[in-house]
Amino acid sequence: MALTRPGIAAKRQAFRELHESGCFVIPNPWDIGSARYLQSLGFKALATTSSGFAWSQARPDCGVPRERVLQHLAELVAATDLPVNADFENGFAADSAGVRESVRLAVETGVAGLSIEDSTGNAAAPLFDLNTAVERVRAARRAIDERGGDALLVARAECFLVGQPDLDTTIGRLKAYADAGADCLYAPGIRTAAQISAVVEAVRPKPVNLLMIAPGEFTLRQIADLGVRRVSVGGALARAAWGGFMRAAREIAEHGTFDGLKVGAAGKELNALFGGGA
Repeated sequence: MALTRPGIAAKRQAFRELHESGCFVIPNPWDIGSARYLQSLGFKALATTSSGFAWSQARPDCGVPRERVLQHLAELVAATDLPVNADFENGFAADSAGVRESVRLAVETGVAGLSIEDSTGNAAAPLFDLNTAVERVRAARRAIDERGGDALLVARAECFLVGQPDLDTTIGRLKAYADAGADCLYAPGIRTAAQISAVVEAVRPKPVNLLMIAPGEFTLRQIADLGVRRVSVGGALARAAWGGFMRAAREIAEHGTFDGLKVGAAGKELNALFGGGA
């Protein structure tokens, strides 16, 4: 007897419940296969990675057109029983009207949540001014509410990633985004216990997402003790996969040897994982 797969509403409800207490890891697949593997490990939710997906398309991070990203979101939502949070970059628009339209389209893919960044993509002025950034969050909130309001909105302050690592500025932006309707706050790039605790306290009781992209001094238990609700890894898993592939390929190309192939996953294991379909 075939099992009934959860619908969009059930996924979104489960996703919201994950944000109510405790701390969970929301790893970042970049295609259907990696999403299904992560589901098989028992994770409770997944998040897309703009960089990981872009690299799989031979493009740089934030270099994939909106329509292709929307297709990718729909594919991952259909491929897994888990809630999917969309790394939706800066909403693929500068103005609030454009963000509102983009978010409407993202919600229609069935994602359980999505994040909107305050980065412009312009190195000379890397962040939207605060008023504009707040209006963009409000526009995203309106788009979600117009579609039922059950998808979760994550607002990101990109200060630390664009060369403006000022904690007070970051916290000020996050608090403004919380007031504008964000359900979850995210400051990628903060790393110390003091920074993390300050952000958590500033936006309490709203949940905080922490980005972990490299080996560090924190375990998941320690991160939970700091009050973080969820932990993502961005493009780190995709980079790990690319690293193994690139080392093995370079060895063949440069030395004519094949030792790098020894670390590959077993074909039998992959066939068994994917043999049942979805």
